[in-house]
Amino acid sequence: MNAVFFGIVAAAFAVAGWRQLMVPAGLAVLPMESLGNAAVKAAEAAVTMGLGLVGSMALFLGLMKVAEAAGLMTILARLLRPLLHRLFPQVPPEHPAMGAMVMNVAANVLGLSNAATPFGVRAMQELDRLNPQRGTASDAMVLFLALNTANVTLLPTHVMALRTAIGSHNAAAIIPTTLFATLWATGLAILFAKWGARWFPVHTSSPPPVGDGLGERGGAAGCHLGEETPYPRWATMLALAMVVAIIPVTVAWGRSLSPWIVPALIVGVLGFGLLRRVPIYEAFVEGGKEGLAISLRIIPYLVAILMAVGMFRDSGAMDLLVAPLGRLTGAFGVPPEALTMAVLRSLSGSASFGYLASLLHDPAIGPDGYVGILTSTIYGSSETTFYVLAVYFGAVGVRRIRHALIAGLLADLGGLVFSVVICSWLYR
Repeated sequence: MNAVFFGIVAAAFAVAGWRQLMVPAGLAVLPMESLGNAAVKAAEAAVTMGLGLVGSMALFLGLMKVAEAAGLMTILARLLRPLLHRLFPQVPPEHPAMGAMVMNVAANVLGLSNAATPFGVRAMQELDRLNPQRGTASDAMVLFLALNTANVTLLPTHVMALRTAIGSHNAAAIIPTTLFATLWATGLAILFAKWGARWFPVHTSSPPPVGDGLGERGGAAGCHLGEETPYPRWATMLALAMVVAIIPVTVAWGRSLSPWIVPALIVGVLGFGLLRRVPIYEAFVEGGKEGLAISLRIIPYLVAILMAVGMFRDSGAMDLLVAPLGRLTGAFGVPPEALTMAVLRSLSGSASFGYLASLLHDPAIGPDGYVGILTSTIYGSSETTFYVLAVYFGAVGVRRIRHALIAGLLADLGGLVFSVVICSWLYR
């Protein structure tokens, strides 16, 4: 991570310095001055973003604490044990990380990025309990991050809301394209995360954690799956079949269903806890306290990465990278707007969302043309990889990220490529 951080900042400095030397006399704002302003503004925005996470972290970690105490996490982990154990053989089936990862993946599938982040941070904390080399990303951590950068998405909620607000005649047109792109991108990310582990080995210098990693939280979390009879395989297959059956429902009624998801999640989890005689208020408040602590802990990591990204973007380095590539890829159905969106999406969520909004507002592009649908699909099929790295690894103090960044960027590239494939086939 040290090399990545310095490389982005150094590239921004070099480009701004070159522009400073070439700038005509009398320019109001010099490139180096603009670069300094960009660094300061990005740092301030990172703090604002970190504080903005406090509410969502407290809300969804509060719900997760209720779900743990009620045994809902146990049920989900037991139900998906065969699939998760194949993906994460290093994680004991009874470990709390399994339930947290299930909730994270489910939130991403439904397009709930505000819920996925708290669940993902919790899962990363639990995975760190099993990590034999603290400060270095384990194989399970790298794979989990790869899943978050290319998670299968049924409802790209934020993009659909934007398209609706702009006046799209078919805001849900991106549901099948996003699902297709994320399915293939997820498979690609999993393959590389597994394959790349042999090229980025962990040099263990300390013994693995003693026991199963549950520590004092094992009983409170309600995750003693090893003492329970696992669900039969047919139950897992039935659950997966139900997920597949939801796909046509989301295509047909996704725009109508998306506003119901978060309220239904809140009522459902609290209601389940009440039925299981859990003190839901006390459990929710306890989880909310954890969310507050995590939000404050990750702010310095956000400042570092968003400052570097802001300098890289405002220095003109990103334009130098994208412009020549855009001219080459245009013949393959990848216009410069799509390439710019793909790069921005990996660097900054707010910048990429603003760029998407400007494209969809442009009468020459619009929300329902090929470029509008393609850029919408790219946004919904990729993730802000550098932000995810900063938040997830920052929450557990991981500094040696191994092949996590490569896996995340490869997932983003897969989202771009397969978005182009499906949108060219359906809408070009």
